[in-house]
Amino acid sequence: MPPMRGPAGAKVEHPFRIIKRVFQMIFHVHPIALYVVFALIIASSLCTTFALSFLSRIVDVLVNYLDAHGTFVGFDFKEILIPAFCMAGFYLLLAIFTYIYARIMMNISQDTLKKIRDDLFAHMESLPLRYFDTRSTGAVMSLYTNDVDALRQMISQSIPQILSSLFTIISVLVVMIIYSPVLTLITVTLTTILVIVTRFLTKRSGKFFLKQQRDLSRINGFCEEIFEGQKVVKVFNHEEKCNEEFEEINNGLEHSNYFANMFSSLVGPVANNIGYLSFALTTIIGALLFIHKPVLFGWTITLSIGQLSGYLAFVKNFSMPISQVSNQVNFVMMALAGAKRIFDVMDEKSEVDEGDVTLVNVRSDDELTECEEHTGHWAWKKYRDGQVTLVPLKGDVRFFGVDFGYDDKKIVLHDISLYAEAGQKIAFVGATGAGKTTITNLINRFYDVQDGKIRYDGININHIKKKDLRKSLGMVLQDTHLFSGTIAENIAYGKKNATREEIEKAAHLANADHFIERLPQGYDTYITGDGENLSQGQRQLLSIARAAIIDPPVLILDEATSSIDTWTESLVQKGMDSLMKGRTVFVIAHRLSTVRNSNAIMVLENGRIIERGDHEDLLKQKGKYYQLYTGAFELE
Repeated sequence: MPPMRGPAGAKVEHPFRIIKRVFQMIFHVHPIALYVVFALIIASSLCTTFALSFLSRIVDVLVNYLDAHGTFVGFDFKEILIPAFCMAGFYLLLAIFTYIYARIMMNISQDTLKKIRDDLFAHMESLPLRYFDTRSTGAVMSLYTNDVDALRQMISQSIPQILSSLFTIISVLVVMIIYSPVLTLITVTLTTILVIVTRFLTKRSGKFFLKQQRDLSRINGFCEEIFEGQKVVKVFNHEEKCNEEFEEINNGLEHSNYFANMFSSLVGPVANNIGYLSFALTTIIGALLFIHKPVLFGWTITLSIGQLSGYLAFVKNFSMPISQVSNQVNFVMMALAGAKRIFDVMDEKSEVDEGDVTLVNVRSDDELTECEEHTGHWAWKKYRDGQVTLVPLKGDVRFFGVDFGYDDKKIVLHDISLYAEAGQKIAFVGATGAGKTTITNLINRFYDVQDGKIRYDGININHIKKKDLRKSLGMVLQDTHLFSGTIAENIAYGKKNATREEIEKAAHLANADHFIERLPQGYDTYITGDGENLSQGQRQLLSIARAAIIDPPVLILDEATSSIDTWTESLVQKGMDSLMKGRTVFVIAHRLSTVRNSNAIMVLENGRIIERGDHEDLLKQKGKYYQLYTGAFELE
């Protein structure tokens, strides 16, 4: 089957593969129920055919009792009771079967969509950060809204409607041929014209329905971005520009929506009129056949009044399903476009983790012994040649000739070599874009290096399971993100079984307890919207407390105090000093006052370390650090 094309070359490639994959997911959720639905759809189609077949019998019985003046003579009502009751019975079964399979399909669709959302979310959680760096939040969210809803329409309505229509067409066509091959030829010819016309219209509308899906995704992304940045919009008086941009996007949606619905709305009237034309021609020709009984190839074509009446009823039930199938094609195309986007995400490669070294709690007596309870001591559990070795976690991190780029064409770090012995504080300074944050992102393997090695306590970090590697690292990011929940829940985010005592201790260590205790419900105060009812400094303090509660041996502080005023910074610094004691710490800071007491300071420029040493050594070199410190050169 050729690809279904949309505007500007957009297309749904391999539609049969996508449909097959959708059915595989449906069968996975409800394998037996779907077979039941198929059986009920076939049964309902046969009920329609059988019910109509009794119409010709009833009409013929009535005609037989008519005299030349059109008066019933000797009519016995009992003769039409059986076919009438049979017709009513089949229509009753049709209603029952239709109701049952509609209810079953509703359950199937909801359960299937739930599985799709669950699988999609679970897979997204396994994707590397690189995937989210290249996509807007609105585009990702549209997968769960527009695309999943289009699938719901297809599974719950389009699929059963198309199957029911196809089975009805086949069964009705067989009976029509039995009644009158000549009339059937006429009906099929007109129906072919109907299919060609409706296909032309649905092809046009399908293009704009696909564009409508993309425009909806675009408008969702734009709205989310603007609403999240309302403060920035208002500060820079950007409201008018935002309105203009929104109007442009909205005009595109209006355009695609208009033409999609215009072509789609033509399908029904055109199909109905061709159907009426077919009905009228069939009636005229059928009447002529009844009156003249022509002979064709030595065969007399006969047609009773009852057969003609029944055939005309079948004609209506033959053209109507074709129109219904045509109407559903648009929804199927939208659903396939959405399904393709969903499956494209599901086919994205998960974050690779080939590590086999794990992090375990240990007792440090005469020798290391693995234990379940938290002792404050950890070890790396290595497997080699069938032997298990425990290597104490010290926090020794070393870079050896590391090169890195977010893509292979543009390397942003060049030959980075450094070491941080256990308990040392290493600081990175340099202008924005120098590569400071990138280095720390490599330590926790948010990204993997192109060349060189990073060793953690002598172990290549590629051999450590990512989950265990990140468990040993505490991070305080420049952009603080809080989740909907209580203050206590946000502090304990990295330690699910944290006690209230541990939560309060971590808050005290970060000097966050002062403002928390002044909140209406204290630690049970509920925050939403990324903590918008808190100041930036308060959010940063909670982020520091969140890192403190997991008691990590290695800390990464990425501009941890950049959003805190000088007075608050003095409070935090005391807590930070306690938190950093005995740990390996990597610090990124613009305020050079926060890195003066570091064991080593790395000055970066264009992805290279151009100077290294402690504060006094770097001042003596009178290089870039000296210029930064004396104010001769600005970081920004």
